[in-house]
Amino acid sequence: MIRPILFYPDKRLREPGKEVEVFDAELHQLIEDMAETMYAAPGVGLAAPQLGISKRLFIVDVANDDEEPSDLRVFINPEIIAAEGETVFNEGCLSFPGIREDIDRAERITVKAFDTDGKPFELEAEGLLAIAIQHETDHLNGELMIDHLSVLRRRLVHRAMTKRAAADAAQ
Repeated sequence: MIRPILFYPDKRLREPGKEVEVFDAELHQLIEDMAETMYAAPGVGLAAPQLGISKRLFIVDVANDDEEPSDLRVFINPEIIAAEGETVFNEGCLSFPGIREDIDRAERITVKAFDTDGKPFELEAEGLLAIAIQHETDHLNGELMIDHLSVLRRRLVHRAMTKRAAADAAQ
């Protein structure tokens, strides 16, 4: 089922996710719904808080074209335990439709998390996968891509998104 994605400046995007403690059929259904929602949007990552669900859970799939097989990855209660290098990436976000900004990120990361069955794993990532993991982890902490911008860029994006929200509310 495709679920509605919250758009900035919705205050629920600022609420940190709570630890997932139960790995059951309800969680599996949420993950399935998140994947369907992300692919329909379309995006390369989606965090539960973007759907108004306060859980430390996100998914990513960085396969970048129809030729490449899906590479859906699920991260539950993730923690970035190492980060090195620096890179700048022009990021978008499903909660900021139409907005793309250059964001400073770590070039390589190591993350530990749980899979859909509650089994722990550790992953080293670089490139788009590392960027997506950092971006989605921010969502779980109530942080947004706008928080990585200069004061001027932040004001401009805030104004554009506030205007969009007002136009949507008027419809």
